[in-house]
Amino acid sequence: MKLAISGKGGVGKTTLAALLAQAYADAGREVLAVDADPAPCLADALGLPPDLRAQLSPIAEMDELIEERTGAKPGTTGGFFTLNPRVEDLPERFSVLHRDVRLLEMGSVDLGGSGCICPESAMLKTLFTHLLFREDDVLILDMYAGVEHLGRATVDFVDALVIVVEPTRRSLGTAAKIKTLAADLGLDRLWLVGNKVRGEGDAEFLAAESPGIPLLGTLPHALDVQTADRQGIAVYDHVAALRDAATAMARTLSAQLEESQS
Repeated sequence: MKLAISGKGGVGKTTLAALLAQAYADAGREVLAVDADPAPCLADALGLPPDLRAQLSPIAEMDELIEERTGAKPGTTGGFFTLNPRVEDLPERFSVLHRDVRLLEMGSVDLGGSGCICPESAMLKTLFTHLLFREDDVLILDMYAGVEHLGRATVDFVDALVIVVEPTRRSLGTAAKIKTLAADLGLDRLWLVGNKVRGEGDAEFLAAESPGIPLLGTLPHALDVQTADRQGIAVYDHVAALRDAATAMARTLSAQLEESQS
């Protein structure tokens, strides 16, 4: 099962990615979580201890590795370099394992189809495609806003795009734009998750104003998320209401995907 988590910056997509990753791991699934955000922070949301956190480096920042695999120094444009470098060993080699969740940081340059043609983008595009073709039990991709980086050649290998929103019209407007981009790529397996929901009124607003995307579930507004971050504790452990909500969403998502694929 391959899930891409998207949404406008600050809505809580990394929090949801961490919650779902741990929920699936605790259910006995093998989980590979990939932080593809330009400012990776999934390690913190998962509560990685400092020694493991120190072992992580974004692939996009590994200049020597990129030059070795592509034949060109990062930061250069033009000239000749390998557009399809060898990447199959990178997920295991540069990831860390914590509480049955394996975490890989990709970092970011421009992953879009119209972005830069440079060694860094060639490495990340190839790695991204490789991840989607792997046969991981559960792959969770913590993306940045938009789906341009999925591309037509790989979109069929994403089982679902989960869009995180807040109960505001502006946030739902971003979800509508993401839905349009996804439709252009042929991706129609979309779910909405409402975050920072303060009560029934917020939940009803999301359900009523959703841009035609089914609501998978909601996460309650919880100030303890900030406390967990300051203390370096996994949100999954520190906020029971979020853990319970995410566990229920993980079960529902698995069941719905299994039903749609049967």
